[in-house]
Amino acid sequence: MIMGVFTPRALLLLVASSVAVTAGSSGRLASTVSNDSKGYFDYESIQLLPEDLKALNDSDAVLFDFDSASSESVNAARSSTLCKIFPGDRLWPSKSIWALLDRVTGGALVKGVPRATTCYDGPGYDADDCEYLTSQWTNSYFHADDPIEMLSPVYQGLTCQPTTDPSDSCTMGGYPHYVINATDVAQIQLGINFARNIGVRLVVKNTGHDFSGKSGGAGSLSVFTHNLKGMKYIENYEAPGTEWTGAAFKMGAGVQAFEIYKAAADRGLMVVGGEGQTVGVAGGYIIGGGHSPLSSIHGMAADQVLSMEVVTPDGKFLTASFVENQELFWALRGGGGSTFGVVTSVTVKAFPTIPATTSTFSFKTGGDITYDNFWKGVRAYFDYFLEHSDAGVYSYFFILPSNGQFTFLMQPFVAPNKTLEETNALLSPWFTQLKNLGINFTPNTTYFDNFYDAWLGSFPLEVVEKTHVATGSRLLPRANWEDESLLNQTFDAIKASSDAGLTLIAFNMAPTLERGGNPDNAVNPAWRKAVMHALSSVNWAANATVAEIKAARQEFTYTHMQRWRDVSPGAGSYLGESDRMEPNFQQSFYGSAYPRLLALKRKLDPRNVFYAATAVGSEDWKVVTENGLPSEAGILCRVG
Repeated sequence: MIMGVFTPRALLLLVASSVAVTAGSSGRLASTVSNDSKGYFDYESIQLLPEDLKALNDSDAVLFDFDSASSESVNAARSSTLCKIFPGDRLWPSKSIWALLDRVTGGALVKGVPRATTCYDGPGYDADDCEYLTSQWTNSYFHADDPIEMLSPVYQGLTCQPTTDPSDSCTMGGYPHYVINATDVAQIQLGINFARNIGVRLVVKNTGHDFSGKSGGAGSLSVFTHNLKGMKYIENYEAPGTEWTGAAFKMGAGVQAFEIYKAAADRGLMVVGGEGQTVGVAGGYIIGGGHSPLSSIHGMAADQVLSMEVVTPDGKFLTASFVENQELFWALRGGGGSTFGVVTSVTVKAFPTIPATTSTFSFKTGGDITYDNFWKGVRAYFDYFLEHSDAGVYSYFFILPSNGQFTFLMQPFVAPNKTLEETNALLSPWFTQLKNLGINFTPNTTYFDNFYDAWLGSFPLEVVEKTHVATGSRLLPRANWEDESLLNQTFDAIKASSDAGLTLIAFNMAPTLERGGNPDNAVNPAWRKAVMHALSSVNWAANATVAEIKAARQEFTYTHMQRWRDVSPGAGSYLGESDRMEPNFQQSFYGSAYPRLLALKRKLDPRNVFYAATAVGSEDWKVVTENGLPSEAGILCRVG
């Protein structure tokens, strides 16, 4: 394979990669910048400045130099771009070059090693550790500190999963080759500059919750932001360009939901974050939009952002806000992660906490509950979606098929700012209909005097590392509920997927523009019209052949999910919980915002430093895998 764009700069790199690192090039490259005016975290004050590169000789400095090329000059050379350089290529950096990257980042470079290596024959084999990690493998907390593990392992390629057969093979697949375990901004800048100048693929990982495998990439250098854990409470946030005058939190990119929720609760506050405990709130969650148990009263998580710090593809460290780098600020609030830069911190609105009532219950076919009555009961629930979401409700429910039987599980129904009596009044009409259908159950309905306790006590810990599964989603609009015939068609499409054996996970909520404060941001416009975010998933046998997997995925995307698209033309899908094979992903995930996002992408990142599956601009690239299945287990090459 040949590295990216052959410019004079690249020719210099060819020379640089063939020489030994000089003694004078050892040591950390960074400066400490005053944070008085910007309110940086300490780790954000440690930055790479152009003068820091003077500590290196010329051939080494060019590896880490900032990008000054114009988009016009780079675009003129696009025809020379083939693939990112890959291990085994003659231009793959030598050990001495990787050692240099390690030194200038202060020892932050980590070699990618699959966590399950201890289950396989070889120097890393450890039977006790293998037994332990196998018992913890689906627990998202277990993987939080791992720099390469992907929580959607299908897109890693399933090349090194826990096993009871040590003689099996364990390979890197879609795992990154090296990782910068970032603890300051300078390390991120060095990693971005290095990847751009050398032509190595760059990926970004916070927690790895993305359903499409965006945090992986074979032969890549990864920037791991999980350890950027700063958190700062601002009692009265004031900034030009915004009318927000309330409390705010500034949080590092690595802060997770359980951390920011607790910090807010300790001050009698709450922030808009996800339902999952370990999701990185300030990473891809906010950048991709971010739905929340509070979305029906406060909108999307991206709607709450007041300011962001970010390292851009040219290696510069910027603030994006209502008055600085406004176009980038617009894009980073909903336009998708791993494509415009690496966010190091986000400042978000905080609200006084509110009480909430939650209800959990289930019913299933069998006994007195017939198939027909089960579905009549589910259909009756659909009639309340507008009323409930307009009342601020966020419901999280499942329809689980198994051997011809069906289970409906509400886990949970969340009524923010509602008493027990008010919540029962919302649920009572539907519950009466269920009882009349012979569907009897005992709901666990509980009042909490604050949002944090309601969230912590009601939502299950998310299960990760699901193998042999593909997921897709659809944002079904309010218009489908305002027309009885269209509502029936929508329900029939949902039911058809369940009848085909597919799992349904769904949410009833309405994060309208008004509830988000009428923000001008890049959140998929389909969210503003949605009252149901529905996910479907298909499974295949663990021993399925490549041909069988391809057939299952093809049918899922183009038959089962097409039914949902047919009843909601022009709607969309949620970027963070998506089908990697989604047709016309630009419209589905970004809607009318896509042309503006793409124009900004090409302006900010003319050298294509950042790529992620279904991210803005990703249509120009493809991951070439040996088996042809969608995953990160292959080299990244330009399309055409």
